[in-house]
Amino acid sequence: MKILTIIGARPQFIKAAMVSRAIVERNRRGENPTVAEEIIHTGQHYDINMSDVFFRQMQIPEPVVNLNAGTGMHGEMTGRMMAAIEREIISRKPDWVLVYGDTNSTLAGALVAAKLHVPVAHVEAGLRSFNKRMPEEVNRILTDHVSSLLFCPTHAAVDNLSKEGITSGVHHVGDVMYDAALVFGEIAAHSSTILHDLDLTPGQYYLATVHRAENTDNPDRLRNIINAFNVLEDTVILPLHPRTRKILQRVFPSFLSPHSSLRIVDPVSFLDMVELEKSARCILTDSGGVQKEAYFHGVPCVTLREETEWVETVEAGWNQVVGTDPEKIIVAVRQARAGTPIDEYGQGNSASNVLQLIKNIKS
Repeated sequence: MKILTIIGARPQFIKAAMVSRAIVERNRRGENPTVAEEIIHTGQHYDINMSDVFFRQMQIPEPVVNLNAGTGMHGEMTGRMMAAIEREIISRKPDWVLVYGDTNSTLAGALVAAKLHVPVAHVEAGLRSFNKRMPEEVNRILTDHVSSLLFCPTHAAVDNLSKEGITSGVHHVGDVMYDAALVFGEIAAHSSTILHDLDLTPGQYYLATVHRAENTDNPDRLRNIINAFNVLEDTVILPLHPRTRKILQRVFPSFLSPHSSLRIVDPVSFLDMVELEKSARCILTDSGGVQKEAYFHGVPCVTLREETEWVETVEAGWNQVVGTDPEKIIVAVRQARAGTPIDEYGQGNSASNVLQLIKNIKS
């Protein structure tokens, strides 16, 4: 059996790492049929700290090709990916195309495979923010509707698909990101030096990430976020995506005030990010994946969006969704505390569940 895995962005590298490890382990045990995996990297994230380092640190098999299709507007980028992916699928003749999450890479791979009548398996299916202004929401809806196997991380995701009439091929498998948190959290504790390098004390700093277009492309929202960061009592560590840094420098040149608690750093490697997450007092983010990673590491989260697809983290008290109003952000951070356990994400065997289901279904 041949699986063609299509990835292009940080969250997908992490998820794919766990399934790739499950494939290697299964083949090592000599189980039949042998599973061959080929990875296509679309190039959606092309900064070395956001791409190449991930492959080395997480021991993901090297991609068979990098499409270098990571620039341009959404339509241009997605179209360029689709043209290149189509050639690769026709040439490589996979039994399954495996996609992850909700990026342009996800949608491009799913649409091309469906049009070529190659079955699509979607890891992290069924998530909904119910905000179609988010490109990610459009990507995940379309991907789910052309997929043959839909691997849901939560029961809410299964329910979302059912409400859209999708019931065939739907499986609650847990969350492969939880698998990754268990594996790489332990590795980071022994190998990362980021706390020493940045002179940080565990529990005495905040960690922030800001990258979504709804925040970075809106000067008022971005200014509100930075203003909130500037007045928090503890240091705010912000590993800043190069694109966001350029926007800040253009529209908000004074974002680092003389008495600011905000500390901008370059994008960090995967294991360093894990260590920063584990040791933070609180995490502030507009990322979907980082919300969950906060919970996995037992750290409260403040989400800088108007909604979240990870509703269970809010219901359990780990996550507060506050938007970008500075006062709401500051109050939420001061109120942030641990919540109750979430029994949704599995026992660290989600990647094995994914592989087992693909193996058991003839393409």
